[in-house]
Amino acid sequence: MISFRFGNTFAFDPNDSDDIRAQKASIFLVALACCVAGLFWSAMYLAVFGAGLIAAMPLLFSILVGSALIVSHISRDHRIAIHTQIACIVYITTVIQLRIGSVLDSGFVMAWAFIGPLIALMFLSVRAAITWQALFLVNVVVVVVFDDVFAADGQVVTSVERNFFFLMNLGVASLVVFAFAGHFVRNALNEKQKADRLLLSILPEKIARTLKSRDGVIAENFDGVSVLFADIVNYTQYSSDKQPAEVVSKLNEVFHAFDELTDRHGLEKIKTIGDAYMVVGGLPEPCEGHDRAIAKMALDMLDAVKMIQTEDGKPFSLRIGIHTGAVVAGVIGSKKFAYDLWGDTVNVASRLEANGVPGRVQVSEEVFQRLKDQFGFERRGPIEVKGKGTIEAHFLVS
Repeated sequence: MISFRFGNTFAFDPNDSDDIRAQKASIFLVALACCVAGLFWSAMYLAVFGAGLIAAMPLLFSILVGSALIVSHISRDHRIAIHTQIACIVYITTVIQLRIGSVLDSGFVMAWAFIGPLIALMFLSVRAAITWQALFLVNVVVVVVFDDVFAADGQVVTSVERNFFFLMNLGVASLVVFAFAGHFVRNALNEKQKADRLLLSILPEKIARTLKSRDGVIAENFDGVSVLFADIVNYTQYSSDKQPAEVVSKLNEVFHAFDELTDRHGLEKIKTIGDAYMVVGGLPEPCEGHDRAIAKMALDMLDAVKMIQTEDGKPFSLRIGIHTGAVVAGVIGSKKFAYDLWGDTVNVASRLEANGVPGRVQVSEEVFQRLKDQFGFERRGPIEVKGKGTIEAHFLVS
């Protein structure tokens, strides 16, 4: 437990990113585990071969790696520990292999050296990992090709000791590799899940899947969708004498309520623009009843915003505009992706909101004709809409 807590503060630098802090904690735990293994191997070789170079080498490994951890912690540079550990694990295991002699008699102790390139792959660049892997393979070739030469001056090892060495070297080394790989795979999966959640908070699920599977422009035509624009009346005036944190906090309270309504009615939030909120029904998957859902959403928004008050106890008010028709929807660009809509339907819905009345939902003639038997309306009459001229407008009331 103490090692895990210290791992989170190893070589701590307040300017480090979260990724660097995670790297530092990981290399500390990796190095600590290898130091403990080095001490155990030193004791094991001391019991089998007695005092000498073979028993001293694992102890030297633990001392060097442990010292590198101390230097890294003081200097706040974890790369010292990384490079020291890789070099020691590749070359000290090779020296032990050569000193014992036969590959079989040593239980192929060089299996531990593979952890060096693995550490390089985890913490350094791919190029560095390839370099260390090449050095590891060179050492393997040397000890295998010249096995008879080294065995002639090697140690006398019984069959029981040889089997025990194989069990410890291959078994424990594979467990260590599995633990390291599992740790990083788990972290990678966690990061992937975070990225997926973030992407889904920005884009509809269908569009997110498409974007991950291919590059390029994503665009679709939808013949029938319902678009809603809502704007908080006089919010600019309200926020003029407020601190930025107050302005954003109150706006977040309003939009959070709208987000819950969007989910409840099965609609798709498109974006917020200042204190305006845009939501659509009928995409990215075409569906029946999107006009009814958007109408219910509008009425619920009027009720929800009344529950959110200014500091002097006055409720906020909305202007809402709704239109239904065809749109083009998609994602463009290569950075800061956003799912958006284009077309006359979007423009009309926006103009209905801009030319609306505070506290009321203004809809087009198309929406009225589709919903007149299901909702209550009041005729407003013709209004002038920029780019469209005169259109018939109605108020959705119940």
